[in-house]
Parts: sequence; C-alpha cells; structure tokens
Amino acid sequence: MFIGTLHQGDRVVLFSQFTMMLDILEVLLKHEQYRYLRLDGKTQISNRIHLIDEFNSDMDIFIFLLSTKAGGLGINLTSANVVILHDIDCNPYNDKQAEDRCHRVGQTREVQVIRLISKGTIEESMLKISQQKLKLEQDMTATETGEEGAIPADIATLLKASLGL
Repeated sequence: MFIGTLHQGDRVVLFSQFTMMLDILEVLLKHEQYRYLRLDGKTQISNRIHLIDEFNSDMDIFIFLLSTKAGGLGINLTSANVVILHDIDCNPYNDKQAEDRCHRVGQTREVQVIRLISKGTIEESMLKISQQKLKLEQDMTATETGEEGAIPADIATLLKASLGL
C-alpha cells in the first residue's frame, strides 16, 4: 500500500472534497490501526482548534483527514510534511490553499505534495487546465513586474479586462 512507502517520522495531511471518501479512508485507517484525526464540515468550530493542536503536538498521530473546504483558512499544520490531495478541485487556488496548510512559518522539513490522479481521466484534464490557470496568473504577474518571459502587456490588459481585474 502507498502509505507503507512513507518514511519513518513522516506526518500526512490528506484532503478530499468528498466526506464520503473520508469515510472510506477512515475504515482503511482503522483496519491498518493507524492513529488519525478528522476535520470536516460537521466538526464543531469549537473543536477544530483542539484537533489541530492535538495533531501538531502528538507525533503518534500519523494522518489528518480534512475535507478541502473545511480545511481552509487559518489552519496551521506545520508538523506534517506530506500533503495528499485525494481529488483535485476545478479551482486550482483551493488546492493551493490546502497545500499551504503545511507550508507555513515554522515548517522545518521539506513538504511533499502528492496528487492522486489516474491517467486518462477527467481529473487528468482538470490538472492540465489548473496548471494553465496558474501559469497564466504567473505570466500576468510577471508582466506587471517586468520579468522576462512574461506575456505581452496588451494581452495581459485584455485578459484582465475580460476577467474583471
């Protein structure tokens, strides 16, 4: 199994958009006797900080399951060094935000990001489109700062106007 390929001391944050998938993963983790925590939209707000603190302080907890939307702003999980995106979002910034839960001030280890995507699927196409969106943003930002390789200013102006920026 994939989890067996991780190194001793690795800590994992796994994101899924679907709580049903988190339910399935919980069954697997219980069967394999891994210690884990879970945070999704049903988790009471008052309990979320406790779960985050518990994961960051208890190194025996191997994996933190989060729904992509509930695992949003303000969550700092620098004790983890592996981020798994079980299913990607059509908006690449939602996935980027999920990745950033571990890329925070205080992170002392290199963070590995793993996207689970099957070849020849809709998700593979979504990934390509997401990468193009992120590249477009990078090119537009480069145009504003005058970096080499940026898209021409007139195209950037047209794109900004069409996007309402």
